[in-house]
Amino acid sequence: MDANNNQLDTLDEIIFSNRNKEYGAYQLRKNYSKYLSKASIIGIGSALLLFGGAWTYNKFIAPNLAKEDVTVVDINLEDLKQEQEEDKPELPPPPPEEPPPPPPEVKQIKFLPPEPKADEEVIIEEPPPRQEETEKAVISNKTVEGDDVVSDFTPPPPPPPAVTKPAGLGKPKEEEIFTAVEQQPEYPGGQSEMYKFVNSNIKYPAAAQRANVSGRVFVKFVVEKDGTIGNVEVLKGIGFGCDEEAIRVIKSMPKWNPGRQNGKNVRVYFTMPVFYQLE
Repeated sequence: MDANNNQLDTLDEIIFSNRNKEYGAYQLRKNYSKYLSKASIIGIGSALLLFGGAWTYNKFIAPNLAKEDVTVVDINLEDLKQEQEEDKPELPPPPPEEPPPPPPEVKQIKFLPPEPKADEEVIIEEPPPRQEETEKAVISNKTVEGDDVVSDFTPPPPPPPAVTKPAGLGKPKEEEIFTAVEQQPEYPGGQSEMYKFVNSNIKYPAAAQRANVSGRVFVKFVVEKDGTIGNVEVLKGIGFGCDEEAIRVIKSMPKWNPGRQNGKNVRVYFTMPVFYQLE
């Protein structure tokens, strides 16, 4: 091989054989392995230095610093309590209590009965007090100016007005309606016959069908002593005419077997659901 072939022994020489080698790329590719080796050595050395410094600090320096910072002090609780009591400021004595004010002096009027003397005529030097004055004062042996006496006497209330309206018997009390009795009211034939009657007589409202409404309407009513239905009301409805239709069907029921308590027919509350379901 000639000299030219010896120079073209590397890939870089082959690539840059007929190009400008002073441009910079040739030098970079030619020295790439050297730069990569230096960078690897510097990176590995920095990592080892960082981890070695951290390990050295945690192993040797940090424990010594912790030992220097910790100071053990023995505290005697009795001495500490005594020091706190000595440092506590002394409170001034409470001020003396003031005596309560004297009660107000009550107004008094001197009124003494005359004392007759032997063989002498009784002379009344002072006229007796008037009634208006004695109402606001206490009878005493001397007259003293003061506050008027307020009497604790409360006059009785005036008599009630005379009853001019004749006493009537009034409205008779409505009989009690039971919620639970010894014998519950029952539809003739039982619950199966009751629901047959409801299903055969109820009509699905057109508004509920158009709105695709279905559900249960809870109706509460009273089974009277003679078995008739009364006081029908909706506890929970679904609207769209379903509530009104349920009330209509229940009112049209035949007489029930009434409820009984202590051997007597009584009025009893009854609650039943009415089902609406689209097919």
